[in-house]
Amino acid sequence: MLMKRITILPLFIGLFSLSFMLSCSEGGGINIFSVDEDIALGAQIDAEIMADPATYPILSEATYADAYQYLYDIRDRILDGGQVYYKDQFAWKLRIINDDNTLNAFCTPGGYIYVYTGLIRYLDNEAELAGVIGHEIAHADLRHVTDQLTEQYGISMLLTLILGQNQNVLTDLAVGFTSLAFSRGDESQADEYSVIYLCPTDYTAYGAAGFFEKIEAEGGESIPEFLSTHPSPENRVEDIYGHYDELGCGGEGTYEDRYQDLIDALP
Repeated sequence: MLMKRITILPLFIGLFSLSFMLSCSEGGGINIFSVDEDIALGAQIDAEIMADPATYPILSEATYADAYQYLYDIRDRILDGGQVYYKDQFAWKLRIINDDNTLNAFCTPGGYIYVYTGLIRYLDNEAELAGVIGHEIAHADLRHVTDQLTEQYGISMLLTLILGQNQNVLTDLAVGFTSLAFSRGDESQADEYSVIYLCPTDYTAYGAAGFFEKIEAEGGESIPEFLSTHPSPENRVEDIYGHYDELGCGGEGTYEDRYQDLIDALP
């Protein structure tokens, strides 16, 4: 479990104001969490992850400064493209998890981004990694996690909190987050926004497609567990290229040589 408790909506809001508490997320859904609560939730999760090195062996930023600087350069290119809605509000802090056997990356609410060394070694160039990081940024920027928590707990959670019967609610929320899976719609939208984010940069904006093309070429045998319920790699590749064509993106950079420098900077 990543969290023991999280900060949630203020409990002084009355029962009859519920309809005013509901806000539309950037992803288009209804979200009972405020943006400030996304930020607080992400900081709480990050603190729990950093306190659990057995499960999450995070590389030291001081010891592996070159690797982190490389990733922050990618992040900054994406953020400076002007398409990330919460660019200035969210943390966009990067963590590298030292696990070569895991092909994964994820991002908490509020913008804490985690990338496994296994994924970095699996990809072929910088544009592919930029595409994956863009995808993860989109999950936070579009507030998909708290959208899913809203869907899972809904108004009943708010009623419980308002009526003061909230002894177990925070624990339930924490447990729910660790098993939360994004919907197919969320994954497709994050793929689309990966292209949108990379389009103003000098990267090939379809970079994320390279990950799925590689999985598809291997017959799906190495497909990560976290992709098992997502849209098929074939469909995702087709959709990513479709978004690229619609936007008319012009970047062509893949930067294989620079990418090898990142791999060499890892343990």
